Amino acid sequence: MNQVELFKALSNPIRLQILTWLKDPSAYFPPQGLHIPEGDSFENAVCVGSIQEKLGISQSTVSHYLDLMQRSGLLESARFGKWTYYRRNEANIQALAEFIKTEL
Repeated sequence: MNQVELFKALSNPIRLQILTWLKDPSAYFPPQGLHIPEGDSFENAVCVGSIQEKLGISQSTVSHYLDLMQRSGLLESARFGKWTYYRRNEANIQALAEFIKTEL
C-alpha cells in the first residue's frame, strides 16, 4: 500500500464523500445490481452511473475520481457488460487506519 497515493486520493472532498456513501450504499443509493448476472455477486457495490447522478458532475470526472481511488487501493471494481460497479476495499482502508494509528 502506497501511503502517499492513498493520502492524495483522500485529499479531495468529493472523493471523501464517495467513500462515505460507499460505506453504507443502501442508505445513499437506490437498489443496485440490476446489471449483475444471476449467480454473480459483488456486494455493497454501486454502479458508476448512480454515483455520477448523485454527484451531479460529469461522468468523465467521476470515472477519473473512481479510477484514482481504485489505483490507490481504496476501491475495488467489477465490470458486468458495459456497467462498472465500485465498492470500498475494506482491507486496505483498515490497513490505512492501522498505519495512521501506529505510525503517525
